[in-house]
Formats: sequence, C-alpha cells, structure tokens
Amino acid sequence: MRSDPEKNAALRCAPASTSRRSLLQGTAAALLAASAVAAPREARSVETVDLLLSLSADVSRSVDDQKFKLQRDGYANAISDPRVLNLIQGGTQRRIAINFIEWADAGAAAVMVPWTAIGDRDQAVAFAENLRNAPRYFRGRTSISTGIDYALSTINSAPYGAERRVIDISGDGTHNSGRNVTVARDEAVAKGITVNGIAILSAVPLAFNPSHTHPPGGLLKYFEDYVIGGAGAFAIAADGFNDFGQAIIQKLIKEIAGTPAASTSRA
Repeated sequence: MRSDPEKNAALRCAPASTSRRSLLQGTAAALLAASAVAAPREARSVETVDLLLSLSADVSRSVDDQKFKLQRDGYANAISDPRVLNLIQGGTQRRIAINFIEWADAGAAAVMVPWTAIGDRDQAVAFAENLRNAPRYFRGRTSISTGIDYALSTINSAPYGAERRVIDISGDGTHNSGRNVTVARDEAVAKGITVNGIAILSAVPLAFNPSHTHPPGGLLKYFEDYVIGGAGAFAIAADGFNDFGQAIIQKLIKEIAGTPAASTSRA
C-alpha cells in the first residue's frame, strides 16, 4: 500500500479534465476502503500531539470563485492567528496536527494539505501558504457524508496520535448527494471522533434550490440536527463568506481549547 504522501501526490497529479475527476473519485473510494482494513493505531508508531483536527470544507457548485477564495483565506489566516497559536503552545504536547480536505459530490474528495504538525508560527504559516496555493479540484453537489467519511479515513491513517480527534465540517447548504449524512456522522462518533460544524449562512436563497441554503429552521439548526455529534460537539454560524474568517478563528479556538459553545452543543 502506498504511503499517504504518495496518495496525496496521485490526487494532485491527475490531469485537468473529467479523467482527473474520475481518478480523484477512484482514489477517494480506495482510501475509504483501505481505512476499513488499516492496522490498528496501537500497532503503529505515531508521534503524539494534543489534537488531531481534520478540516473538511465544502466546495460544491454553490461556492463560486469569490466564496472559494474567502473560505481558503479564512482558514489560512485562522491557522496562523496569534490567538490560535497561543492556545496550541499552551497544550501538554505544545502542538496539534491538522490536515485540510475539500469535497463536493459523493466520492469527490481530496486532501489539499496533508497531516502537518503545528507548534510554532513558521509551521502555521507554511501550512497556510500550502493551502492558499493548492488548486481547486471540485464543483458539484453537496455530499456532507463524503466530507465526514474521507476525513475519518485520513484520521485512521494519520502519522500522529491524540486522545482528541475532531472532524470540522464547513458548508453553505444541506446534504444532497451520497449516503445518509447521519449514518456517516454516527459511524465517526462510534469510533470516538467528534464532528463539529460551521454553517455558512446566505442572505439570499439559492435560486435553483432555495431549501438547500435555507432549510426549515435554518442552516445552523440543520447542522446541529444532522451533522455534528460526539463528545462536546458544537456548531457555529458564519454570517456569509465575508464573516467566515472571524468565525473560523472562533471555532478553532473552541476546538483547540476543548470548550464548545453550550447553546449549540450536541453530545
């Protein structure tokens, strides 16, 4: 079996076309299958960190180029924010490990930045630059279950170990592609993973599918009911993509500190 860097290289080297999309989807499916038979974590030698955090972002067709850039920049700026770094350096191990995934349709997911230990500003800035420079692979429908499943598969094969393992789902709409999202969430939770969420709110409903961005009760309520789960799980809302940068800083601070927002928690 190839190493994680080799899998990541395969994703990045796919040619720009439908064939690249097929290769990415095939690689994603293979990684998900491989995770089911991977060696137990106890049998592998891993470095210990305070938190394993898989950032899993929606890049479906409702995320246009401007929104895509705001989302990428928001994550990049948040990871290198001094408040986030101070919390990281205050942990027992003084570092956490993060990767970054993007997803759209069922089976359409890719690791954009592989697992990286972050314990100082230089490491955080390097991660942020790698994220900003990574290409965009996907547009399409919204498979939140793929975002959860793919993140879980990377946690299972991570070269780091931590007692706290979190999947951080961000999205601007409801699940509409792939297997049941609550089943995916519950399977991750059963493995000791916490699934948190950030719902990116839209001022105007999506023209061709209004309930996608404005489901009954609102998108934050949808995330609370169908997406998040596990110990201390929480969801927050970003008031559009322009507010995303500050919202993700708030979210990372809560995740690293392990202090969820009581009003939106779900055990």
